[in-house]
Amino acid sequence: MSSYHLDHLQHLETEAIHVMREVAAEFERPALLFSGGKDSICLLRLAEKAFRPSDLPMPLLNVDTGHHFPELNEFRDRRAAELGARLIVRRVEDAVAAGIAIPNPGEVSRNRLQIPTLLSAIEEFRFDACIGGARRDEEKARAKERFFSFRDSFGQWDPKNQRPELWNLFNARVNTGEHMRVFPLSNWTEMDVWEYIRRENLAVPTIYFSHRRSCVRRGGQWLPVTDLLPPKPNEEVRDLVVRVRTIGDIISTGLVVSPANTVDDIIAEIAAARVTERGSRADDKSSEAAMEDRKKQGYF
Repeated sequence: MSSYHLDHLQHLETEAIHVMREVAAEFERPALLFSGGKDSICLLRLAEKAFRPSDLPMPLLNVDTGHHFPELNEFRDRRAAELGARLIVRRVEDAVAAGIAIPNPGEVSRNRLQIPTLLSAIEEFRFDACIGGARRDEEKARAKERFFSFRDSFGQWDPKNQRPELWNLFNARVNTGEHMRVFPLSNWTEMDVWEYIRRENLAVPTIYFSHRRSCVRRGGQWLPVTDLLPPKPNEEVRDLVVRVRTIGDIISTGLVVSPANTVDDIIAEIAAARVTERGSRADDKSSEAAMEDRKKQGYF
């Protein structure tokens, strides 16, 4: 008698596809959050496997802070066009102009301003579920998430009031105005993501690989020198060969000095790393509870 055993990646893939199909079956107006980053690239391939040859049963949604790496936006637009998927982009600048998002005096980061921009888009299109690429291994607050993470009518999350998911059975019921955030990659790790990218031969933005860039040393890490982040007097500036591990605002995304030119190089580098990928995000260093506070307010 023959038997069939799933390897580690196949198990994660089938679990994620099951979650995606549950979303399509249970919700009327789902959306897939797509930034062009490595996690959402995996989500897009999983959606293809879950629903092809039919069209994707959901649009792609992206909140553009105006502080994105240009390479990321170019990849986002090109990939959506290749798949023939509907891409909805809502910009923080437009939300500020409309009075939806209100910056604090002197506020430079737009992380907080993504929250009302996203919640406004959810209300505009009446999305009742948003699929995201968050993983439990990324950060403490994300480790508290379930696959199906309930949001109330204000778009807020209560980590102490979550629904049980025994045997991967999901309670998808929401009332009008409420919605669900869904995380098919919950059980994946950074290593799993890159091994899946290698196995599926997926394209990723060039900034994940080593490239030469002018960097400024700030807060114990290298940040890219841009018009948004000019160096201050007496700050150390160097021209380095670097890459990104995780991508956020261009003003808060730390760069790692790295010669990694291929996916195999990245996998070897991750295996030897002693710092988590989000350890290079300045926006997560502001306080222990920074991410959890943002998520309670409606962040991704």
